[in-house]
Amino acid sequence: MDWGTELWDQYDIIEKHTQSGLELVEKYVKFVKERTEIEQNYAKQLRNLSKKYNLKRSSKDEPECRLSSYQSFLDILNEMNDYAGQRELIAENMMMNICIDLTKYLQELKQERKTYLMEAKKAQQSLESTYKQLDSSKKRFEREWREAERAAQYAEKTDQDINATKADVEKAKQQAHMRAHVAEECKNDYAAQLQKYNKEQNQFYFNDMPLIFNKLQDLDERRVRKLAQGYILFSDTEKHVMPIIGKCLEGITKAGTNVNERNDSMVVIEQNKSGFERPGDVEFEDYSQGINRASSDSSLGTPKGPMELLGKNRSKNFWLFSKKSKPTVTEDFAHLPPEQRRKRLQQKLEEICKELQKEVDQSEALGKMKDVYEKNPQMGDPASLASQISQTSQNIERLRGELNKYETWLAEAGGRGDTLRYKTHTFNNNGAHDTLSPDGAHSDESTPDPSQAIYAEFDDDFEDEELAAPIGKCTAMYGFPGASEGTISMQEGEVLAVVEEDKGDGWTRVRRNNGDEGYIPTSYVTISLNK
Repeated sequence: MDWGTELWDQYDIIEKHTQSGLELVEKYVKFVKERTEIEQNYAKQLRNLSKKYNLKRSSKDEPECRLSSYQSFLDILNEMNDYAGQRELIAENMMMNICIDLTKYLQELKQERKTYLMEAKKAQQSLESTYKQLDSSKKRFEREWREAERAAQYAEKTDQDINATKADVEKAKQQAHMRAHVAEECKNDYAAQLQKYNKEQNQFYFNDMPLIFNKLQDLDERRVRKLAQGYILFSDTEKHVMPIIGKCLEGITKAGTNVNERNDSMVVIEQNKSGFERPGDVEFEDYSQGINRASSDSSLGTPKGPMELLGKNRSKNFWLFSKKSKPTVTEDFAHLPPEQRRKRLQQKLEEICKELQKEVDQSEALGKMKDVYEKNPQMGDPASLASQISQTSQNIERLRGELNKYETWLAEAGGRGDTLRYKTHTFNNNGAHDTLSPDGAHSDESTPDPSQAIYAEFDDDFEDEELAAPIGKCTAMYGFPGASEGTISMQEGEVLAVVEEDKGDGWTRVRRNNGDEGYIPTSYVTISLNK
């Protein structure tokens, strides 16, 4: 997979990602420079530096968190913290081999990236210019055919007028013939311009932009590879003079060698591809066939050009050169593509479920405490718990409302929730289990209310549910660490059972023989489904 094919409509994402990559190189160079300035200090200074540059994970959904180059940088900082205080390091070699070399390389990458972005802008401007010519020729075609129609009607009227002279009739016919000839020429020009535009649009979307995006992809992969080499140099410089910290340095070397530029590129694709198709050709509108139609006829309207056609999808990040503005974030995540929206809604449901389970447990604990106070008044006043029980009940009702709301949105998004049973009982004075009503009081019925069920994302929340039957099997072409929540690790060549097919988001759910389940990248395996 490459950016030109999978990310054809994600210009802003590619521009931001490549800029972020260059900023990472700058950050790493700055990091090493500051490291050389404090080489004479001991453990405290080194640990502070490591903490200063530790990338904060604000959310597990941050795209950088899945890139190996970012993970390697974090690993380096952790290793440095381990051997901080051992002894001073050689700063001069680090400055020469990492800082100066990477700074020079970074300037070359910036100039190369700027050239590619300028090529993309020129291609866009050329397409817009051709479209303006198409629009102009179309409007002229429309105007001339209307004039030809009026001239033809006037000639016919003059010919039928008994008071008109032969010269007047002849002049009117000549005028009508001239107008018809001009209109026909405009029609041919419009057809030629339309063919030219469609050809250039096809060239733009299928050749020019994919080529530029692939060049940017190659640039980004070279940057990642060079940065990885800089990571490795960070440790090699120390290895020559400090064998006693070899174990920590080996860990840093491993962090560098774990960088995989192709995997990083595939992660970018998996995170950002929209899955939408490229636009088709603009259809030809023949005004000569509709000469008697009213001017308000929809077929005589101005065609929708690339900015209007794709501009309507700005909320979906369709337009290649849209301004960098954040989409309006809605509570139901409707601003996200379908599969990403489904995942976010399921994640939100899981968070609400956990919070609701916590409140239910709290309610149960309060109920038990109330029972204890009622049986042993010397331990406390049961009435003192009334406000807490009431507040907990209100929280439960509020969370249930939130749960129902997100379940509805998830159903609209094509997702589903699986029932998660949770404890809703407390103890009465006789030690028997009773259901806790929403207001904190004990009801007489021993059967739990079905409405007490909430929903969670994964099937393994059922203790009594049977595992879904595999629908096929797959073989891993690459290793996958499975570090994110909901994923599962795998080794190259490992055979796994397929439990759920890829739903269009690039992930397939699999199961091991020991029952472990999780998601893996679809592109990392070859899949064979049962017939």
